[in-house]
Amino acid sequence: MRTARGQLWHLPQLAVILWGFTRATPWLPQVRSHWDDLRALAKVIRWGWVRVIRKQGRLAGFVVRDGDILHALYVHPLRQGQGFGRALLAEAKAEAGVLRLWVLEANAAARAFYARQGFVEAARSMGLGNDEGLPDILMVWRGKGESA
Repeated sequence: MRTARGQLWHLPQLAVILWGFTRATPWLPQVRSHWDDLRALAKVIRWGWVRVIRKQGRLAGFVVRDGDILHALYVHPLRQGQGFGRALLAEAKAEAGVLRLWVLEANAAARAFYARQGFVEAARSMGLGNDEGLPDILMVWRGKGESA
């Protein structure tokens, strides 16, 4: 598995991966249009925050990270459970002593995934800081030697 910096030409495949989750999750309200999603993805690509991972020339997943803040991690629905999310997180962990992310409380699968990767719950919110307005949880991973 190889990771690389996200490029603007990855945008269509990134959108397919993102929408594979957001458009197929019944409890997740659709608060952004496809165009809004594309604009947001293009912006974080230009900022250099996106890393992608491939399998057989096709994108299998991506992560959006700014320093110690993990904004998004998505794996194509047909590629889940094959280690792509772990590989993207491993790269982020190798580059940062601490990682922080907000995960929606209703997203039990993501919460369990992050817990298996060493993240612990640090705080809860009623969702005032996320686009969907849903309760969320701050999860934190601390590398060796990093204190609270």
